Amino acid sequence: MISLLSHIINGALIGLLFALVAMGFVIIYRSARVFNFAQGEIVILGAFLFWTFSQYWELPIWLSLILAFCASVVLGLIIERVILRPLVGEELFALVMVTIGLLVFIRGLVLVTWGAEVHFIPPVFSVKGVKVGPLMIDRGLVYGGAFTIFMSILFSWFFNHTRLGLEMTAVAEDHQIALSLGLNVKRSIAMAWAISGALCTLSAIVFVSGKGMTFMAADIGLAALPVALLAGLESIGGLVLAGLLIGVSMGLAEHFLDSVLQGGVGAVFPFFIMIIVLLIRPTGLFGWRTIERI
Repeated sequence: MISLLSHIINGALIGLLFALVAMGFVIIYRSARVFNFAQGEIVILGAFLFWTFSQYWELPIWLSLILAFCASVVLGLIIERVILRPLVGEELFALVMVTIGLLVFIRGLVLVTWGAEVHFIPPVFSVKGVKVGPLMIDRGLVYGGAFTIFMSILFSWFFNHTRLGLEMTAVAEDHQIALSLGLNVKRSIAMAWAISGALCTLSAIVFVSGKGMTFMAADIGLAALPVALLAGLESIGGLVLAGLLIGVSMGLAEHFLDSVLQGGVGAVFPFFIMIIVLLIRPTGLFGWRTIERI
């Protein structure tokens, strides 16, 4: 029973971490109609920047965090200005291919700059676990879950109740129409990438705090994909529920099926759930349904 509870609770917290990563997917998509395949690489780049400031330059942890967040925001703005802005109004396929190219470029940049060896990230949170009855839970994951819930509430309010948030949503519908209405398309897309950059670094801090890391940790972007698609690419609030569903299903699969099928089921099971849900509801659980006239 204790093992089952441990798998469920840890799975739920990991699912919330995936939801935090997926939030970057959703913010860019609902603001620019771009699906960023390089999300995981940007997450891990934020972690390597934090390592550089804290370990290589030996700066205080608090200053390293501030610099890592600032660098990630600047990185998001550079990506938007140099790579995405020339493609405003272009076909979706061109935008998708650009983000795939960005994925390859950032992964190569990380390998060339930091190498393939393991880098130890200094702990930002206390390494002492949180004791809940007989269970010991990773403190970083607990904080990560709290961050995810807080950010989902904050950005849901931002996109639904602020002028800038509503403009960013309108821009995503159609760049050309938004331009004709006098909306600042370039500012909206730049803001989305800047916010996503900051979220990537927050995800990285939670993910690798006090752990060893290589460039392969960028696979967290792929792991977060089922959460984004299950929630719906326009739903920020739905990410919390989707993250919990994916995380708990992972925990249950690991507990009941890994021992029978000799491991690995927990990592694959979220994609199975994602496929089933998308076959029934392609827009995800909370995605917007669109009606097109033919």
